[in-house]
Amino acid sequence: MTVGAVGDREIDIPRMLPERGIDIVVTLLEPLERVTRPKLYGAENIPADGSLLVGNHTLYGLLDLPFMLAELWKRRHLTVRSLGERAHYAIPLWREALTLGGMVRGTRENVRALMDERQTVLVFPGGSREVNKRRGEKYQLIWKERIGFARLAIEYGYPIVPFAAVGAEEMLDIVIDESNPAFARLGDVVRKLTGWPMGPLVHGVGPTLLPHAERLYFWFGEPIDTTRFEGRQDDDEAARAVRNEVKRAVEGGIDFLLAEREADPRRPLRKRLLSRGTADDS
Repeated sequence: MTVGAVGDREIDIPRMLPERGIDIVVTLLEPLERVTRPKLYGAENIPADGSLLVGNHTLYGLLDLPFMLAELWKRRHLTVRSLGERAHYAIPLWREALTLGGMVRGTRENVRALMDERQTVLVFPGGSREVNKRRGEKYQLIWKERIGFARLAIEYGYPIVPFAAVGAEEMLDIVIDESNPAFARLGDVVRKLTGWPMGPLVHGVGPTLLPHAERLYFWFGEPIDTTRFEGRQDDDEAARAVRNEVKRAVEGGIDFLLAEREADPRRPLRKRLLSRGTADDS
């Protein structure tokens, strides 16, 4: 664990699992990968010597991310440090599980420390709001005016790799969300008590929470150079220009994946289970 201080703020970077531990976790996912059959595009675009992965957060957040990280480990031997919001750390056991998977508290000091070490860092600008989508918001980016990730990328000249994920938002169906006044009032109470927005009520297969067996698709775009804004990390206009370029790329990646999925002959579960090809065979 890397621990230090910048001014009065602490750096706290938990150690990643050793390679043997990562291999074990990846192996444990393999039975589920047989169902989800992750299909990746552009994984070769991720630099080996550090980048900031920025993409869309899907409904409930963890239905697809473990599979994406496992595929990057298997294909590129990349370990990815995901940035976690403060509310994750208020929940015992949950925070320990996510930390074990490589999550780092998303403070500026921690991000700077990771970039100093040229690590691969992952951030979802949409945060918890994008995870807790409402009906009609499928695959929408809800980034508001967040530009902090762009400022840090400019400060370090860090390349940004836009990525997109498709598939998880068909795994669960939203029943009630915050457009319901009573549910919204309950959500306000939960937010005040926990600091975390309450997710929508969902169901999966039938009335259960078992997710539908959808195939997962991931796209990684060309790295976006931030060195052209060198020294302008405090310039809102520069940071906003980077954020908007990344946002357009992610939206384009989502559109690409939705089209690829429509043309995918192995999208149906039966065909996936009968197939003996690699995870990303078409």
